[in-house]
Amino acid sequence: MEFKDKQAIYLQIADYICEQILLGKWPPGERIPSVRDLATMMEVNPNTVMRTYEFLQNKEIIFNKRGIGYSADDQANNKILAYRKERFLTTELPEVFKNLYLLDIGIQELHTLYQKFIEEMYPLTK
Repeated sequence: MEFKDKQAIYLQIADYICEQILLGKWPPGERIPSVRDLATMMEVNPNTVMRTYEFLQNKEIIFNKRGIGYSADDQANNKILAYRKERFLTTELPEVFKNLYLLDIGIQELHTLYQKFIEEMYPLTK
């Protein structure tokens, strides 16, 4: 996995895990890779993956079944969406707003571009 400089590696791994859950590759209740397996897969130290798993446990996205391993929570999808929405609104959106202001891009122009994006990328939804 290619890691970015702007975000801690354990958070990038958390995003990857969340994506796998949202995509249905790691369904709720089913075992997700062990700390050691995911560390090997991501080419990182197992301590980094352990930090990721602790972070996701604190968010109640995954849980540890003693003797079995980690699994996604039954409400993982809803919790992931809530967590990502909160992070986007508090961290990423202010940066977007700053760039819109600096580049003199108005809300109407942004709305038009957003509608075009939705039509092209997700034509069968909504």
